[in-house]
Formats: sequence, C-alpha cells, structure tokens
Amino acid sequence: MAEWVALLRGVNVGGGNKVPMADLRALATGLGWTDVRSYIASGNLVFSAEGQAGSLAAALRQAMVARMGVDVPVLVLPGAAIRAALSDCPFQPEKGSHVHAFFLWSEAVIDEAVLEAHRAPTETFVCQPRIAWLHAPDGIGRSKLAERMSRVVTGTEVTARNLNTVAKLAAMLTP
Repeated sequence: MAEWVALLRGVNVGGGNKVPMADLRALATGLGWTDVRSYIASGNLVFSAEGQAGSLAAALRQAMVARMGVDVPVLVLPGAAIRAALSDCPFQPEKGSHVHAFFLWSEAVIDEAVLEAHRAPTETFVCQPRIAWLHAPDGIGRSKLAERMSRVVTGTEVTARNLNTVAKLAAMLTP
C-alpha cells in the first residue's frame, strides 16, 4: 500500500465547514484506508491505501458529503510529494509560520498584475509546477497578497499550509 496525504480546503475556518478530525479519521478508515492519522484541525490526513490520487480524493469528498454534509475540495498527494515540497522549499525562514505553501490541484496561471499590486516589498513569491510559495516575513496575517492568493493563482483549486505544517506532515510519513 502507498502512503498518502490528504489536504482538505476550507474546513474548520471561521466557524464554517466543521469537520471533527476524529470523525474524519473514522470516515477514512471506513473507506478501507489504514494507518489514518490527522494533524491539527485544518484538514490534514496521512494514510495508507491502494488506488490513485484522484480516485482517493473523490472517494473522501463523496463520503464527507454523504455522511457529514460537508462538500470541500480534497487534494490527495503521494507522501513523496510532501517530502519533495519540504526539500524544494525555496526559503529558509526564521519562522516556518511566515512561509506558506499553496498546493495546486493542477498547474496554474499566475496573474502578475494582481501579484505585483498586492505584494509587500518584504514578501517573496515563487511558483513551482504544483506548488506556490509565499514568504511573508512580516507575518502571513498582515499579508495583502496572502488574502488574494485565489486571484493570483488562477485556473486551479488552491489550499495553503504553512511550512511548519508541511514539515509535520512529512515527519508523520513512514521513514
């Protein structure tokens, strides 16, 4: 069985799309997935399963709609992709919370005008084929660019995790 990471977009944010992680783990186990573990309440699962990323994501999304009444985009990545994201991060920040990885469902189009209009002088943005990185040393909460990322990265779904979360997910994978 392969090891996977599921990233749910927009759960437990601002009081909407409430998904208790214990219920999510039970749901994934009910799909026949094994070694199911979650990390923080923002919708991160590490698990083992047979199948392809797209079919695993669709199965989890459909099960969440049927059993929890929550319909959110789900991105499933091979464990190796999380490790690669961590090792390919273009930044070595003092604080991992100041770097965000924007995981992309497919390659994106970058709206350079929106990017330049909202990027602070201290911020750095790098886009790789399936992941965009934002280093906001003044704090992600102060970043006007982070607020508008869905307008910067177009043509695909996007879900963000800070570098600390990416590192924790990589550490949860079998060595």
